[in-house]
Amino acid sequence: MGRFAGKVAIITGASRGIGLATAQRIVDEGGKVVITGRNAEPLEKAVSDLGGAGTAVGVAGKAHDAEHREAVVQRTLEEFGRIDVLVNNTGTNPVFDAIVNVEPAAMAKIFEINVIAAASWVASVHRAWMAEHGGAVVNVASLAGQHPSPGIGIYGASKAALINLTEQLAYELAHARIRVNAVAPAVVKTKFAEALFEDEEKAAAGYPLGRLGVPEDVAAAIAYLASDDASWVTGQTHTLDGGRTLSAGVE
Repeated sequence: MGRFAGKVAIITGASRGIGLATAQRIVDEGGKVVITGRNAEPLEKAVSDLGGAGTAVGVAGKAHDAEHREAVVQRTLEEFGRIDVLVNNTGTNPVFDAIVNVEPAAMAKIFEINVIAAASWVASVHRAWMAEHGGAVVNVASLAGQHPSPGIGIYGASKAALINLTEQLAYELAHARIRVNAVAPAVVKTKFAEALFEDEEKAAAGYPLGRLGVPEDVAAAIAYLASDDASWVTGQTHTLDGGRTLSAGVE
């Protein structure tokens, strides 16, 4: 038995990195998971690693695609009969430049995936299950949404919007016993962030704890916020930064 015994979580962007580590944490604590990702092959491997049929289901597709989103929700209910947790982990950052140099189309895409899709996933699980039964939502934001970060300004702006969205949804959905929180990691050693730690020793030098984050660090925080241990916590953003912002902020 564990904190997620009898519970079911949907985790977007979970074929690797933070999403997969979160799925593993929930499974290790007794839960069942439905995970999403753009590509079927790595998703299938992730499902197998998580325990396969009866424990984990994978549905390939784009997080900002409405048909994919509804298919995931329906598959979750068909397979497991409930949706207790939603983790909005999908994110994108296709540009590394000053905001004034970013094309409007790229800005729109970043906000579509990082903000609008997250809100839409919440709306879907709300309609399908949580409005009547309650639940927990955890949005994966970023320290860049709390502090300026060179080169990833538009990404940071989208994550700032996600943090505000978290607070607004928490306020609007509290009456239905739906808690909505977020995590805001600094640099975590994932493929998504690898451009930020090409020289890992140099990248970690500004962190008082002496290292960058790993997916399991973030998964532990997400699991707490999604569990009943956080039953009186909503509308909060949990910063995970190895002490980075104790001094000079994010670089």
